[in-house]
Amino acid sequence: MLFKAIVCPSCQSTDIVKHGPSGEGKERYRCRNTECKRCTFILNYTYKGYLPEVKEKIAEMAMNGSGIRDTARVLRISPSTVISELKKKSLV
Repeated sequence: MLFKAIVCPSCQSTDIVKHGPSGEGKERYRCRNTECKRCTFILNYTYKGYLPEVKEKIAEMAMNGSGIRDTARVLRISPSTVISELKKKSLV
């Protein structure tokens, strides 16, 4: 049996436990580091808009003056994903 080390995408901690399946049936993981700001994460997201790198890019493009439709087209995600992420970050 091969053991694959799982690392938290936020704090790079290896103190990770399984946290049950997501709604799509993918395994969720939880970081046990008390200082980590992230609760749970999935290793392989099916939708590109859920990736943390894409969420950072949405905020960056909004700060540089890109519109919602332009951001969605460049990142190849839904405009509603862009809007909801901007609302979470209070940039709308």
